[in-house]
Order: sequence, then C-alpha cells, then structure tokens
Amino acid sequence: MTQATNETAGAPAPAHSSEALDALRRTLSQQPPAVLIDGTWRACVSGRTLEVDDPASGNRIAMIAAGDGHDIDLAVAAARRAFRDGPWPRLPASKRAALLFALADAIEARQEEFALLESLDAGHSLASIRKGDLPLGLRSLRDYAGWATKIAGEVPMRSADQSGMDYFLREPIGVAAIVTPWNAPFLMVLQKLAAALAAGCTTVIKPAELAPLSALRIGELCRQVGIPAGVVNIVTGEGASAGQALADHPDVNLISFTGSTEVGRSIMVAAARSNLKRVVLELGGKSPVVVFADADLDKAAQAIVAEIAFKSGQYCAAGSRVFVQRSIHGVLLERMLAAMDRLRIGAGYDEATEMGPMISQRQRQRAEAIIQHSLAAGARALRGGRARPGPGYFFEPTLLTEASADMRIAQEEIFAPAIVVTPFADDASLAAVAALANDSRYGLSAKLWARDLGTVHGLIGRLETGQVIVNGGGGEATLPFGGVKQSGYGRENGHIGLSAFTEIKAVRLGY
Repeated sequence: MTQATNETAGAPAPAHSSEALDALRRTLSQQPPAVLIDGTWRACVSGRTLEVDDPASGNRIAMIAAGDGHDIDLAVAAARRAFRDGPWPRLPASKRAALLFALADAIEARQEEFALLESLDAGHSLASIRKGDLPLGLRSLRDYAGWATKIAGEVPMRSADQSGMDYFLREPIGVAAIVTPWNAPFLMVLQKLAAALAAGCTTVIKPAELAPLSALRIGELCRQVGIPAGVVNIVTGEGASAGQALADHPDVNLISFTGSTEVGRSIMVAAARSNLKRVVLELGGKSPVVVFADADLDKAAQAIVAEIAFKSGQYCAAGSRVFVQRSIHGVLLERMLAAMDRLRIGAGYDEATEMGPMISQRQRQRAEAIIQHSLAAGARALRGGRARPGPGYFFEPTLLTEASADMRIAQEEIFAPAIVVTPFADDASLAAVAALANDSRYGLSAKLWARDLGTVHGLIGRLETGQVIVNGGGGEATLPFGGVKQSGYGRENGHIGLSAFTEIKAVRLGY
C-alpha cells in the first residue's frame, strides 16, 4: 500500500453531522446482501451471509453475502464473456479513459460519503481518509485513465535492405482477479481496478470480508457511469472460500493481491498448481526507521508516531523498528513519548480522532500476545502494551525498548500501533547500521532521517527494501510500490504497475 499523502493538508475538513452517520447506518442495515455479477446485484448461490462490524463499537453495521466457489465460477465466467465477446477490450483507449475519468468524478462528488463509510467500516480517522486514501484513490483513477492511451509495443530498428518487420504488441492479459485487504479497502480496490481497466482487462474483485463496504459502493458507481456488464464483478465472502476459489480458478489470468505473506505464499502455490496465472503480491513489512544525530529530531519524532497512529499501525509500510544513534537516543525517546501522549484516540468518524480502533478483536488479541511475549522475554514498555478497556477494538499506543533482535516484537509484522526503539553506536559503520535494518524477512519500506548526503546515499544502497523514504519524502510522482524478500512480488502504480495487466505478443512479419 502506498504511503500517506499530505497533498490535501491545509484544506478545511468538512464536518459531518450525526444525522449523516445515522442515515448511513440505516442505509447499510437495510441493504440486502448481494454480489455483483455480469452487471446485476444478486444473492449469492448459498444464500449465506456474513456480519460486518463497526470496529469502534463492535456492533453490527451491515450484512454481506458470503460468496463461495460457486459465485466465483459465475463471476469469472461473466468476466471471461465480457473479455472475449464484449466491447471493453475493443473500445478505443480514449473511451476507456473517459469512463475511468467519469468514475473518478462520480466518486469525488461523493467523497464525504466515502470518507464516512470508510471510517465506519474500517475504523480509520476521517482526517487520514481525507488526506490519504481519498486523494490517492482518485489520483490512481485519473493517472491510469491517462495511461490508457499510452500503452504501446515497440518496433526495433532495422536496416534499409531488410525484408519484413519485427515488432511486439502489448495486449490486455485477460481476466484479472483483485483481492484486497481490510486496512485500506477503498484505496486498494481503486489502485488495482484502475490499472486493470486501463489495460483493457475484465475483473473479479474479492474485498476483505472485514471491510467490504466501499468496494460494493464502487461497484455500483461502475454500473452507473456506464462501464459494461461483466467488466467489474464483485464477490464478497471469506478468504478461505471465495478468495481461494479465485486463486485456484483455471480461467483467471492474473491475481493481484495485497495482504499477509502467508496468504501470498498460498496464492503463489495455487497459481502454480492451477494454470500458472501471473501474480502481483504486495505483502507484509517490518519497516526500519534509522535516525542519525544530524536529523531534524522534532520532525522525525512526530512523523514516526504519526505513522503508527495512521490506520492504528495497520499499515504494511509502517516504521515499527526504530534505530537511533546513541547520542540522541534519550532525546528522541522523550519527543516520541510526548507526541504519543498527545494522540487523540476515538472512533474514526469522530472529527477530533487522530487514531481509531484496530479492525477486530482477533487482530487486537494477536498484537497484545506478541507484545506480552516480548515483555516476558525482557523488553521494556515505556508506553502502552495492552488493549484499551471499553467497547470497540482500541489498543494503547505502545513504545518498547530493550528488545533483542530475535524477539517477536522485532521480527513479526504486528499490525498495531507499536514501535520498538533500539540505539546503535555513534561510530557504527553504515554497513553495521544497514545490517540492523536488514535483519528481517521483510523488505517493503525503510525510513531514513539524516542531513548528511554521504550518509543518506551510502545507506540507501545498502538497504534491502523496495522503497526508501528520506526525511519524510517529497514530490508527488506516483512511484512503483512493492517489496523484496518476503514483502512481495512485482510492483504497483504508474506504467510499471500497468504493465502487469498486459501480455506481450511478438510479431515477425514477412512480405
């Protein structure tokens, strides 16, 4: 998942009313559970349903269809017909682009509805959705709408007396399965769907069962703006049934998945076992943050704490292992603790909230077990470490020290608002610092705080990650995003992300 953006910071956030929240709750409670197949909402084959809860209260907010392999078969068949016989892959690229622009406009006109829906469904703060998920999702749609008209093959140079011609084409890969996570449901659907549609693919989306509601709303808007039937199909359901059926399906050409490394590994196995479908996997992370003595410590401390408050630490690129030069260790800790103590915690749909709840009781219990295991092994908690009492799935912002590199808190993706801080010697070599940062099976992202350019460039080349963010980052380009080691396979965003949804056909033409 791409990092948060500040591009809308400074704009006044429109306040929602309790009446708007109550109206949304009523709408969701009355919405019949359904899947979207071939342009029509219908009950799933089994008729089973799943409950969707508000993470801030634990109360039910909606019922969704519990689709399974039978529904996946129907959805894939609809997507295959739409790809083989329908207009979508044959439309001029400019017309596909126009529909993507129309979808972006339709979502933007309803952005406060989506912000409230996402905060209710996934628990995230309204501020984080307005400043992060919404603008990034809209930008993905519009960026890929622009790329739709720029997909091209190549013609190599040839000598004047050469007969014939060699070239290659790029064509849509076919039926793309999109499996999205619960920590950024709106954004992940749009990033993947935009690339697939721009390339001319048809799709089957399986949103996370814990936070599926924005995906369903996006599906309805796809119908309303005129995207043809069968191009966007949505099947809600559990990963073990609906998700696994997509991974196993022999008529799916590509599966794009964001989620845990364990599930990603099972998808690779299923892809190999079925039809050798292509895979794009954006998986787990245990991202290091390295802070040197010449860094802007106020800015670094605020950014480190803000990142674990963002989505309550349920963010694959979150910097959860902080390595700091010993001479500034105490100062940075003091400033981080102060920033942590200032966090306003509450329901995501409360305008004042800076950190919302975790997604579920199960995820909260897992995080607490990892932290308590590490404390029992000798780590020290300067803040937090436990679930917060009361309704909902809230967790205390947590800062641990004195944790060895082999403890669970230092090695496992905790997906909670928890940081472990470790000092390193002032005279440590860059190779030694990099070794600390690289001591993980993951390699998604790294954060570096330093002013000296020799330090910055020397460490960038030694870090085993798919992304390095220096001093909080800068610019606004959509860079390729993905990981190395067990953090994933392939990249998303921009023309590199688009290319995953295309197939190359080489042509050797004689005449």
